[in-house]
Amino acid sequence: MCTALVYSDSAGRKYLGRTLELTVELPYELAYFPAGFSVSSEVSGHPSLAYTLDHAFLAITMPWRLPTPEAPLGIADLKVIEGLNDKGVTFSVLSYPSAAGRGQAVEMTRAVLAASDLGSWVLGRFACVAEVKAALGTQPVVLEALSILQGAVSPFHYVVNDASGASLVIEFHKGEMQLYDNPVGVMTNGPRFDWHLTNLDNYTFLSNVDRSAATFGGYEARQPDSGIATAGLPSSSTSVGRFVRAVYYAQFAEKADTPDAAVCALAHMMNNFDRPRGISIDSSGGGHMEVAGLQEDGAHPYATEFTCWTSLSDLGQRLFFVRDYAGMNYTRLDLGALAGVDAPKVIPLRRLSGLPADATGALRDA
Repeated sequence: MCTALVYSDSAGRKYLGRTLELTVELPYELAYFPAGFSVSSEVSGHPSLAYTLDHAFLAITMPWRLPTPEAPLGIADLKVIEGLNDKGVTFSVLSYPSAAGRGQAVEMTRAVLAASDLGSWVLGRFACVAEVKAALGTQPVVLEALSILQGAVSPFHYVVNDASGASLVIEFHKGEMQLYDNPVGVMTNGPRFDWHLTNLDNYTFLSNVDRSAATFGGYEARQPDSGIATAGLPSSSTSVGRFVRAVYYAQFAEKADTPDAAVCALAHMMNNFDRPRGISIDSSGGGHMEVAGLQEDGAHPYATEFTCWTSLSDLGQRLFFVRDYAGMNYTRLDLGALAGVDAPKVIPLRRLSGLPADATGALRDA
């Protein structure tokens, strides 16, 4: 499960919060990619698609394959899960198991973009959502069977946001790509994005105004404290419930006056989607993302999703904040301060909890 939402401060500046939940801890890497770096997207049976990054970006990444003695992992093996570029564009990968289906028909002589490279392509080449949407009108994107996910076919959908507030959902449903303008700036998991919007029609009664008193016959009922306004929110951690709650928080959270206060407000909002281990468990042994190369946790006879990490992006100031399950404090990275770095830089995400509150220097020196 994953939850992403865009928050606006009192001046209309945009901030993105995002959580990622799985039942396993993966080898995430925090990476910086400079402008001018060359990328090649490879899809079997097609010519490679080469592109050069026009924009630098920070990203949380994952390797798309297992390393071997003959082929150790390199920078090209790291695929973007969450990122922010130097124009304030963000890219988010969220779980969506219904993506796979009939393959897209593309001439074998034509270069195509692998879905796993969407992140570097979006963040490295475009300055706004409108540019991404226009480019996807002509650039074929192909889903792949991912060996590290036991052959699952790109079980994700994707969200692109920019500093103007524009938001785009890129969704493959049963193999067919759909592009949706996202008027609420929120994304979770299945069902389809348009279904989530239709479901919001069932929540027109929501308000952040407490009605703490009422009269029933001759009885005057009164709440002993505040908070009754949230009684109508779905309480489960399902994708459907989280989507509605995320829309509510994005809509009604108080608009901060400064970027620093806005990041703090967003952190408080994302705490409502933070999931400790054991809050819900599954002993059935199925329905969870299986990752090659990871040993099963023999200590527990069940699977439990937990918030592996949470990230915050200040789209205006190009600041990226992240914390993992091992810590409650966010580590800050300043994309602008990395402008003079001309080579990719990578550090394991698990190292962040041991670094200073601002880890920009540590990443620059990696």
